[in-house]
Amino acid sequence: MIARIPWTLAALTLALAGCAPLGPDYARPASSLPGAYTEAAAAPEQAGVEAEWWKLFKDPVLDNLVDQALGRNFDLQAAVARVEEAEAVLREVDAALLPSVDLDGGASRSRSSTRTAVYNTAMPAYRNSYSLGLSTAFELDFWGRLRRNQEAARALALASRHARDTVRLSLAGMVANTYLALRAYDAELTVARETLASREASLGIVTSRVEAGLASPIDQRQAEGALAASRAQVTSLRQLRAVTEHQLALLVGTPELRVTAGDLRHLPLPPTPPAGLPSSLLESRPDLRQAEEELVANNARIGVAKAALYPTISLTGGLGSESQDLSDLFSSGSGVWNLGLGLVLPVFDAGAGEARVDQATARQKQALAAYQKTVQTAFKEVNDALVGLREHAEGEAAQAARVAAEEQVLKLAEIRYQAGYSGYLEVLDAQRTLYVARLGHVATRQSRLAAAVDLFKALGGGWREGEVR
Repeated sequence: MIARIPWTLAALTLALAGCAPLGPDYARPASSLPGAYTEAAAAPEQAGVEAEWWKLFKDPVLDNLVDQALGRNFDLQAAVARVEEAEAVLREVDAALLPSVDLDGGASRSRSSTRTAVYNTAMPAYRNSYSLGLSTAFELDFWGRLRRNQEAARALALASRHARDTVRLSLAGMVANTYLALRAYDAELTVARETLASREASLGIVTSRVEAGLASPIDQRQAEGALAASRAQVTSLRQLRAVTEHQLALLVGTPELRVTAGDLRHLPLPPTPPAGLPSSLLESRPDLRQAEEELVANNARIGVAKAALYPTISLTGGLGSESQDLSDLFSSGSGVWNLGLGLVLPVFDAGAGEARVDQATARQKQALAAYQKTVQTAFKEVNDALVGLREHAEGEAAQAARVAAEEQVLKLAEIRYQAGYSGYLEVLDAQRTLYVARLGHVATRQSRLAAAVDLFKALGGGWREGEVR
């Protein structure tokens, strides 16, 4: 009989392998997106973008900040821990597909009553019992409940990895944008200090003209007011820069972080996306892949719920020894074994099982809608970033032309004032207009660089050589 046990197990295993699991098999939903982005334009170069897209700004300070953030940020560490948890859950689910084996052992001593009707003097009053053996229990997965559960757990483990990658991508983007804001404040501080120096020089000229009787004291007071306003603007910009530096320190995970002054206008522009950028690049976005894996998991759970409507068949067995004396525990004749087959079949549950199938189906529909929305949102974000990249480039060129024109206006106003052809109010107006124009130029430069960051994030890190036809 014992020799037949392996053959019985083999037959059951073959029968199990031939049973297709219940529930729908996953099929990726058809995409309704265009083949290419509608806002993609021709580019002078078709350079591929590296996975570490922030290095395209060619700024060692930014590279170091992102590297620190990826190693120290607490949100990312929590995401990594969630991946470890999901993978541990998957290992636990995988283990359910194999038999579990337990070692059972026991020793007891008992005394029988000598006052019962069944007692006779031939029976010993004291008894010893020793046992040692292996026992196993194994659910035969005829309906695919365990396999569908494994499919769901594997999908969720993959989803957790993609969620971690989403956090990495978002973190790198936040560090880059915060760094660009910091450099924008540096550039604005440079403009404000240059304006301050210009107004200090203007005040000296006006004071000399007032002392010489060539200008009204009103001009001197106007120059002093403009100088005080410039000092207040420098103070405000210093405060904004400090707050931005503190935010950057939080993202990087280094509270004592200090970033030396730089200038946004000195950062090189990253390469322009090539023409015909395919929408299939969205498949590299981690949030989209996470949404698809969650859809896979919910699809598999329908099979889990359906399998619960069918009988649960379990195989149990044990092999060991029992004896009255410890010395006889492994002697001939002390061996024991058992093999059993159990079946549990739901008979009446008032429709609870069917309700669980309906719940799983509804959750699968929700996951499908979430996945499709994620796809369309990703497509929109890429188009938005492409528009921003193009329009901010044109805006920066226009702002540069405006700055050049306003510089000439200021020069002419100063010449006219010193020659006595106009009042100082004309100079003040020219100074204010030039200051606003220079700040506008810095702002459009920041917006252009931020649009490049948004594009890399929207593409899941950028495009690669050979992906564009």
